[in-house]
Amino acid sequence: METTNLTIKEIEAIRQIRNGLVHYGQTPSIRELMVKLGYKSPRSVQDIVEKLMNKGFLKKTKTDSLKLTKDTESNSRHAQTVDVPLVGTVSCGTPIYAEENIEAMIPVSTSLAKTTSKYFILRAIGDSMDLAGIDEGDLVLVRRQESADNGEKVVALIDEEATIKEFYKTNEVVVLKPKSSNPDNKPIILTEDFRIQGVVTAVIPNF
Repeated sequence: METTNLTIKEIEAIRQIRNGLVHYGQTPSIRELMVKLGYKSPRSVQDIVEKLMNKGFLKKTKTDSLKLTKDTESNSRHAQTVDVPLVGTVSCGTPIYAEENIEAMIPVSTSLAKTTSKYFILRAIGDSMDLAGIDEGDLVLVRRQESADNGEKVVALIDEEATIKEFYKTNEVVVLKPKSSNPDNKPIILTEDFRIQGVVTAVIPNF
């Protein structure tokens, strides 16, 4: 099993890093990890981070932040889960699920993420879909596809920015409709100048 070459502190460090990525969109700082792991010196945490990088669990990004490249949970439940990329801020000009946007790989039950399809996880921003049960900070499981049926919740890329809306199409136009308690959120009316990145299949609340 993947965890056999990890110490208890290394496993706990991975758990804290995963939790930071999932819930806050960023890895804990060295000092935050120091407190969570019960150390008195940041050097001890830096040693753990370096060992996890050497073992292939972490890597540094171009901005020197940490990226979780594999997870202790995914192999221990290999038969029941599939690793799905958690996507952070989308870079202009790149697909949402491009490698540079991936913050972590999250184990998701195969009852939610079917192995016959490809998925990604997006962190919701704003309140444009709060009446559809998607609040800011929630994680949204998205099945990758470039088309959708009327009424489905889609992730669309408009002017290189991702938005989650309900999809409706007539012969002439596409309407991306919010489901919001905020009247400032208005429908977006388009022709073909956008791209569907996927369809929302599940929402994981941000408790």
